[in-house]
Amino acid sequence: MFYYQISAYLRYNLFLIAAAIIPALFLMRKVYRSDRLEPESRGLLWMLARAGVFSALLALVSERILGTLLEKTVQSDTLYQILLYFVVVAFSEEGAKYLLLYRRTWTSAEFNCQYDGVVYAVFVSLGFALWENISYVLHYGLSTALIRAVTAIPGHTCFGVFMGVFYGLARRAENYNRFRDAKAYRVLSVLVPMLLHGAYDYIATVAASTWTFVAFVAVLFLVSYRLIVRMSKSDQYIV
Repeated sequence: MFYYQISAYLRYNLFLIAAAIIPALFLMRKVYRSDRLEPESRGLLWMLARAGVFSALLALVSERILGTLLEKTVQSDTLYQILLYFVVVAFSEEGAKYLLLYRRTWTSAEFNCQYDGVVYAVFVSLGFALWENISYVLHYGLSTALIRAVTAIPGHTCFGVFMGVFYGLARRAENYNRFRDAKAYRVLSVLVPMLLHGAYDYIATVAASTWTFVAFVAVLFLVSYRLIVRMSKSDQYIV
């Protein structure tokens, strides 16, 4: 009887984990297959996905520290909400992703095409989303998996696309000794995803209309998809 109960519990949790993982794996495959010039090694991509998981842990620590400081220093509800979503959450998460992305790929010999930046950033972002999704699903169940599969996981992918576009431009600029441009692109590779992430969370939580959030997500997905197609088609070697 005990074995039956444990077995059923394990099967249920494995089902939840699968529901959390599959959307991330699907999107990883889509971005990987769009790399038409020189697909990246699976070892590097696996390392980036693991880096994304680690970035989720770094972000958790940062959010706890910044969140505590925010609670003690900000009294206005409106200002609190803005700083919470745009700084505490968005900066912690996108900053952690970028930190691990930069450390793992900036000097890599495989980083020789502009679209590589998109692939790398998306894999880190989806590693982050995968770990975050498993945590949410195990706590809140299958309904959370379904909601996050069509919102949060693609959302992290979109943030990764924008990060990767500017990250690839930064690598290209530095390879051509345009160091000022490279620095500006690196700043944008964190700032733009951070603003989008903050807007995503703020609208989802604070906005009165569900349709406002739906419209924002639809536009975000559409622009990100077009960026993937455009960057893939116009990809070029940068070394």
